[in-house]
Amino acid sequence: MTGTAVVVGAGVGGLATAIGLRRAGWAVSVLERRTELERYGTAFGLHPTAQAALDRLGAGEALRGRAVPYRGARIRTPAGKVLASLPLERIERRAGRPELLISRPYLIDALLAELDAFGDVPVELGRNVSEVEALVAAHDLVVGADGIGSTVRAVCFGERSRPRHVGTVAWIGIADFESGICGETWGRGRFFGMTPIESGRTNWYTTVPEATTAEELSGYFEGWHDPIPRILAETDPSTWIRYEMRHLFPALPAFVHGGSVALVGDAAHAMTPNLGQGACTAVLDTEALARVVAEHGPAGLPSALRAYDAQRRRSAQRTAFASRHLHRFMTSGHTRLRNSLVRMMPG
Repeated sequence: MTGTAVVVGAGVGGLATAIGLRRAGWAVSVLERRTELERYGTAFGLHPTAQAALDRLGAGEALRGRAVPYRGARIRTPAGKVLASLPLERIERRAGRPELLISRPYLIDALLAELDAFGDVPVELGRNVSEVEALVAAHDLVVGADGIGSTVRAVCFGERSRPRHVGTVAWIGIADFESGICGETWGRGRFFGMTPIESGRTNWYTTVPEATTAEELSGYFEGWHDPIPRILAETDPSTWIRYEMRHLFPALPAFVHGGSVALVGDAAHAMTPNLGQGACTAVLDTEALARVVAEHGPAGLPSALRAYDAQRRRSAQRTAFASRHLHRFMTSGHTRLRNSLVRMMPG
């Protein structure tokens, strides 16, 4: 082993980071505050660049058997009129592979299986990290992969950059039938999305005003095109997941601190989910971090972290900025102007 690292957080970013660092020859441990890994069933979109990064980490093949390609998605009005196509086919032509959708449980399990194969990477659940300084003293590298409410970020960077509400709430769920169509429907101040997730099921998500309750949700989509009302009517509300839409603001001045601490994923650049790039940016972070650490070795860790920051910060923060502004555009009350602009998108 060439160095010791502790990863705080066992989500997608944390597990992928641990895989990358262990593959680089480091001794790695993972600390997770929850008593069990999060396996609720939402669909993650994996852009071809993120798939390639997972391949380089050695975890790509394990997830492809459970992922489905995402094609043929459209943006529609509540009446069902098609405004534009999402650029999925263009992405596939350029990259030579399609965007993939995979449920969170499958992705977490694939990463965990890859990590377990090493046989010497402990994942300690129920560990609520508060003494970040003690971790820094005990390890060569501390990686904060502990999400939007990151303790590692707060200790190392203070509270200026912190989670901010955007005024809407998201509801997500899984319908036990295939919708027949996929994409997003944009209304006034709200939208509804549907994607495939696996045979016989549909992943759905929606954004509505922040105070909306589960009992009120269906009312926001009365009269919208099929199968939106059916999805809400036939999905058990007790299985719906609600989360407040937040992002990290202002942007951090760096993703690294003190020559031995790095942030990845939401801890570094939490964004609204409108571009579907949250998991992708986390994967790209982890692959870049593992690569530069392997190239520089423990003695060159400060230089490696500077290289990681240079490679990832601007790109990830641009994605977060674009996602936040797309959220505003999608939920605009000026639907006529917005729809006219959407129609100008290339097919």
